Amino acid sequence: MTTFRISEAAALLGVSSDTIRRWVDAGRLGAERDEHGHRQVDGAELAAFARAQVEEVEGGRSSARNRFRGIVTEVLRDAVMAQVEIAAGPFRVVSLMSRQAADELGLEVGVVAVAVIKSTNVVVEIPGHERVAGAA
Repeated sequence: MTTFRISEAAALLGVSSDTIRRWVDAGRLGAERDEHGHRQVDGAELAAFARAQVEEVEGGRSSARNRFRGIVTEVLRDAVMAQVEIAAGPFRVVSLMSRQAADELGLEVGVVAVAVIKSTNVVVEIPGHERVAGAA
């Protein structure tokens, strides 16, 4: 059974440790105490809680499911293209688009934006595991 310390759960959800403690104290998120008295959250319960917290983005319907709301931290424009960087929680999302699209959207540093990603090729890694499963 995978469990997470309060600070680990906070980092995974992109909130503060105090927020996790408040959610636990309010009964919104379950936690058990370990042998040292520290609160730990069950991994499956944390995953279910995280899934329930996912906000539906207002607007039209779309087949894209990966949405990262954040703040524009950099916009580099040339005559034809623009590179836009968004900080979405602890994540950095970079998009290349036409300069015209960036201008029409009003993308500037400090603007709130949503990066919508649809991809059939997503690499999933497990932190700290160098060996590929099945490799000798």
